[in-house]
Amino acid sequence: MTAIDPARNGQTTPTAAQERASGWRTVQRVVPYLWPAAQAWVRQRVVLALIMLVLAKIVAVGTPFFYKAAVDALAGEGAAWVLAVGAVGLTVAYGVARLMEIGFQELRNVLFTRVGQRALRQLALETFEHIHRLSLRYHITRKTGGLSRIIERGVKGVDFLLRFLLFSIFPLILQLLMIAVIFFWLFDVWYLVAVVVTISIYVWFTFRVTEWRVTQRRIMNQQDTDANQKAIDSLLNFETVKYFNAETMEARRYDSAMAQYEDAAVKTNHSLAFLNFGQALLITTGLVVVMVLAAMGVQRGELTVGDFVMVNAYMIQITMPLNFLGTVYREIRQALVDMAEMFDLLDQPPDVRDAPDAPALQVAAGEVTFDSVAFGYDAARPILKGIDLAVKGGETVAIVGPSGSGKSTIGRLLFRFYDVTGGAIRIDGQDLRNVTQSSVHDAIGVVPQDTVLFNDTIAYNIAYGREGASRDEIEAAAKAARIHDFILSLPEGYDTAVGERGLKLSGGEKQRVGIARTLLKDPPILLLDEATSALDTQTEQSIQDSLRAMGQGRTVLMIAHRLSTVVDADRIVVLEDGHIIEEGRHEALVAQGGRYAAMWARQSIDAE
Repeated sequence: MTAIDPARNGQTTPTAAQERASGWRTVQRVVPYLWPAAQAWVRQRVVLALIMLVLAKIVAVGTPFFYKAAVDALAGEGAAWVLAVGAVGLTVAYGVARLMEIGFQELRNVLFTRVGQRALRQLALETFEHIHRLSLRYHITRKTGGLSRIIERGVKGVDFLLRFLLFSIFPLILQLLMIAVIFFWLFDVWYLVAVVVTISIYVWFTFRVTEWRVTQRRIMNQQDTDANQKAIDSLLNFETVKYFNAETMEARRYDSAMAQYEDAAVKTNHSLAFLNFGQALLITTGLVVVMVLAAMGVQRGELTVGDFVMVNAYMIQITMPLNFLGTVYREIRQALVDMAEMFDLLDQPPDVRDAPDAPALQVAAGEVTFDSVAFGYDAARPILKGIDLAVKGGETVAIVGPSGSGKSTIGRLLFRFYDVTGGAIRIDGQDLRNVTQSSVHDAIGVVPQDTVLFNDTIAYNIAYGREGASRDEIEAAAKAARIHDFILSLPEGYDTAVGERGLKLSGGEKQRVGIARTLLKDPPILLLDEATSALDTQTEQSIQDSLRAMGQGRTVLMIAHRLSTVVDADRIVVLEDGHIIEEGRHEALVAQGGRYAAMWARQSIDAE
């Protein structure tokens, strides 16, 4: 059974049993990072760290004996060896024991740090690579802010789990067992009963209240994610916000999300105060009961003053870590939830996968064939309905048509952002589904309608076309794209930062950087996806010259809305409602008086 959580907009929330099962699965997913079969050094460090941990706890449990002995020596009580060593010697021994405990703990941290950081790095890299492997369908629907929060909290959750599960919960249990044995062995069974009952009630209370707090914390995290997503979405669309004078509206949306986060955070902190006071009440009661038993034993002459002090020292050893049990348990629960979200992301399968043992695409002539291609983003709404098109190597073919006819879909299928649902797309006779995606991406250069640049230098953005390109190659590509002179006119030249998404450059300048980047890639097949439709006419004509030069010796597919950009194409294909309805050169199609001719006449009138 699952419950409906109103804070999740009607989504179902898992039951406690489902969360426990999910938590256990998450722990199982983490274990291989701590105990990899192929890396012995990691396993050795884990074992050594655990040995240091056990040694630290043995020393910690033994330390109060020196404290007791020193007090007995001062009181003139205890065994002969106690009196012989003396209070000063025993105090020094007590100090050495405490120092040894801390030394073993720090050595444990030194040994385990590289293991933990390696696990974090490996998980973060695996998640990052997986997100890039996910298909375009996922990235179109994702929310960048929420996604970044899931990854951030997931990686932090792994770090917390490694540190607290291994070095807080396990040592606490080990220490409690040792102290329980000492109480039973050296004192009375009632000491053991008092300690066991206190710890049992304390743990029960802590876990019950923390379970309630986890729900509040989950709501708080959801509101945090929502507020962060709204903030990032607003900042990414900074220009749009300015265009519509919507700063006040965006601030109101963000403040509304933060107000819900504030309410959830207040409830979380109130519940924390209740938990802390309840824990203090229980642990203090247990401490007083045990100390009263010890005091009565001293009064009866059954125990020494040193025994009383030792019992107090052991109770402090118990209470100190127990004070953090609620926090540790809550954080471990939350870490498991955060990690489960991250592992759910890792389990998200990509829509497009390489076939087993798929070879790399081999491009010779660069011939592109669409064979009865059918596709729809939604099965109930087909976009392409049996496209047959053959593009010869070195030929320039333009695809035109009204909005929604499927022009851009053809480009996405060629680049294999999606797999066709019917028919096949082939390059030099090789079905794209039977070769690796990486080799397809290497073979095709894309100049999109809106070139998006990284928030780095112009040189970096051009060099992105081919890893390891030299400065001379970068400048040669810029010259070919006719942007070299403009770059040199800038104060910092090729080292000029372009700003986030290239906002410091004009549309034409960004487009030329994109062309230079693609020229540097030097692909045999070129896809121009409405590469100039967002530019003014003068800039468009200038860039068209660069694009024509760029297409020399390559197979070019031009997806265009402005027909003026395709008049020189070797062939023009007219697409409508997912079908090819006309095909030919510009002059022939105009003379034919069909759909293309009507589009040309309309755009000519608009241009005039």
